[in-house]
Amino acid sequence: MAMGNLAHGEVRVAVASAAVLGESPVWHPREQVLYYADIPGRRLQRFDPRSGELRHWAFDTEVSSFAPMLDGRLLLAMRDGIWRFDPATGERRRAAEPPYDPSVERFNDGKCDAQGRFWVSTIYEPRQPPRATLNCFANGQLTRKAEGLTVGNGLAWSPNGRTIHWSDTTSHTIFAADFDPQTGGLSRQRVFASFAPKQPGQDLATYGGRPDGAAMDSEGCYWAAMFEGQRLVRLSPDGELIGEVKLPVRCPTMPCFGGPDLKTLYITTARENRPAAELIEQPYAGCVLALDVDVPGLPANFAR
Repeated sequence: MAMGNLAHGEVRVAVASAAVLGESPVWHPREQVLYYADIPGRRLQRFDPRSGELRHWAFDTEVSSFAPMLDGRLLLAMRDGIWRFDPATGERRRAAEPPYDPSVERFNDGKCDAQGRFWVSTIYEPRQPPRATLNCFANGQLTRKAEGLTVGNGLAWSPNGRTIHWSDTTSHTIFAADFDPQTGGLSRQRVFASFAPKQPGQDLATYGGRPDGAAMDSEGCYWAAMFEGQRLVRLSPDGELIGEVKLPVRCPTMPCFGGPDLKTLYITTARENRPAAELIEQPYAGCVLALDVDVPGLPANFAR
């Protein structure tokens, strides 16, 4: 760790069972458990740190992100649409059709704003041209809010709810925009932070990674998982790099603040398509890591 006293204690393994591509961790405010996805594994996972229990639900297509609902269900973003899912019964009902061709595109990162609207980006799997989008699901309708992406990621709001952030992982760029909490309107879209792309032949040891999933802390600082960079970065409200946490795996995918005081940073990771030699050296790839931090995060918002 460098550039500031961000954490205390060591990075540890919270869930030793490896996902293929762990993603979208959410600390459930009521249940006090961690939900996360294994996207290619087509699984929703639920980890209870008090008992150590890990359970899962399997689906016939990918689940990428989700949000808790006030009635105990979860709102799931899946390749074939947005669904309301009851973990207690396994019942799943479609809430919205996908606004894309599911053979080449799927939903990706998704979170709720403080008003209960579900924001979800997509990933355009051919990558070019940049056809991925950022969408908002509210009142049963999906509305496109931004476009020109290839891999939409990194959703997070400032503590006052007036700034929204998202990233396009492939272009190594994090965006920000002014956010109107009342209407969900975006304005003054701008580059919040950008990172150097990997050069042809560049060794991964010298590559800082590209911004994947993210989380916001209570001081308004944005934590981004740097995929292939083997690190988390902490950015100030102005987008300045003010902290870094080195990790024992090459591909972190998303951080999430959890625990009763929201001072445990959980980190999902990936092992999909990684070289065999790397996986031998990094046996925790795909596991969920955890780190105690000094500044708490913001609680997850419920879908309404």
